[in-house]
Amino acid sequence: MEVNITRSNKRVKTVSAREVNGVLEVSAPAHISDAELQPIIERLKNRLGKREKRKALTDQDLETLASRLNREHFQGKLTWNSISWSTRQNKRYGSCTPSDKTIRISHQLEKMPKFVLEYVVMHELAHLLEGNHGPRFWKLVNRYPLTERARGYLMAVGLEEGDD
Repeated sequence: MEVNITRSNKRVKTVSAREVNGVLEVSAPAHISDAELQPIIERLKNRLGKREKRKALTDQDLETLASRLNREHFQGKLTWNSISWSTRQNKRYGSCTPSDKTIRISHQLEKMPKFVLEYVVMHELAHLLEGNHGPRFWKLVNRYPLTERARGYLMAVGLEEGDD
């Protein structure tokens, strides 16, 4: 991957990167040497590579994830008719229709950490048993050990309401 480095005197400590049309655009403090910057760029490339890999997730990958969470947290007792990615959900991260047992997961989660995706799938699986956000529902969701961390992440990006 081609790398374009922009150095700035305004930047003091942080190095950031983003991909633009196949080019890794790196912003770095002016005082960092090429030797210091090289390992940082490699880490950023690896991170972006992992994100790209995540973008390639399919509906079958969601099915596999849901099956694993079902085994680990619901003793394999849940059933659903479908779980799929949705490009039509921009204000919600997931939805579940318990009556027809369908689960939809927002495509926006493809870019987020794995634990956030797992939490959202867990959240929607819990709706197969509890249609509301009452205490019994949250008891089910909290079986996932990273629930609070994932909810905090979603609150920070504005996709989760603070007081459910």
